[in-house]
Amino acid sequence: MIITVNAAPHEVNATRLSEALAELGFTSPAIATALNGEFVAAAARDETRLNENDRLEVLAPMQGG
Repeated sequence: MIITVNAAPHEVNATRLSEALAELGFTSPAIATALNGEFVAAAARDETRLNENDRLEVLAPMQGG
């Protein structure tokens, strides 16, 4: 299915958010996710189902000085 990830279209085979994150290479535990504008807690990612045309935002902390 096609979903939008950080404003870019991606084709994924996953049907759950946790699976999609792994498929897309987001392996760090220190990320925040929002699906269709709604925050999704890390504990809820295994149960969160994806649908065609969903919008996923993935944010990772940045280090710097």
